[in-house]
Amino acid sequence: MDVYFFLKQRTDLIRHFYDAASAPFVETKRRIKDALPPFDDPPYDESGEPAFLAEWLQADVEHELIGRAAVSMLSDALKQFFVTWERRTWSEPPCAKCFKKAFDSGFIAGYVACFAEGFELDWSACPADLDVLKQVVLARNRAQHSDLVLDHLTHDDKSLQAYPRPFFVRPEDEGADASSSDFLSATIHISREKLFEAIEHAEQLGAWVQQGIDDHYCRRWENKAPS
Repeated sequence: MDVYFFLKQRTDLIRHFYDAASAPFVETKRRIKDALPPFDDPPYDESGEPAFLAEWLQADVEHELIGRAAVSMLSDALKQFFVTWERRTWSEPPCAKCFKKAFDSGFIAGYVACFAEGFELDWSACPADLDVLKQVVLARNRAQHSDLVLDHLTHDDKSLQAYPRPFFVRPEDEGADASSSDFLSATIHISREKLFEAIEHAEQLGAWVQQGIDDHYCRRWENKAPS
């Protein structure tokens, strides 16, 4: 079965969803920045704050929420890719049971260990960056367990210990080390560029796993074939 085909359908959907859903908020911020209608006639204000700041901040938060939804969809797609292979391969899925210690570090680490043994996959040859994909899952988990302040989704201490230079951060925080005091307030930021890069890694993983499993079954078939 070509499980990768269905993963690719899902990743294409995530790309389209992100662009379509974020377009109104991107456009609102652009119009405010360029003073275009209906933001071309700012009201009188002595506070000194930029005109239409509240509208810009609201659009920015809504844009962030689209990114969090998209990264959650990507995390779920990755998990379902592995789960589908697991269920179609073993009558009693053994992964979480037989590789419990690996799964304690997340489902990607768990399935890497399981599929390495079950399908003879050499993960050192995988073209995808597994650390990026693991951070997709971490970002999804943080988004699903955020607090009431919508624009305050930060990297937790455990994640920063594993990834001192997180993948999902605002451009001004890229390259900053988590040990720096200036980094303590850095938020998880799902930009279009980073989201699409993560999607590419997911597709690379899916295509590579698909090929590896196909090769595994071909080898088994050849070994069973009469000489």
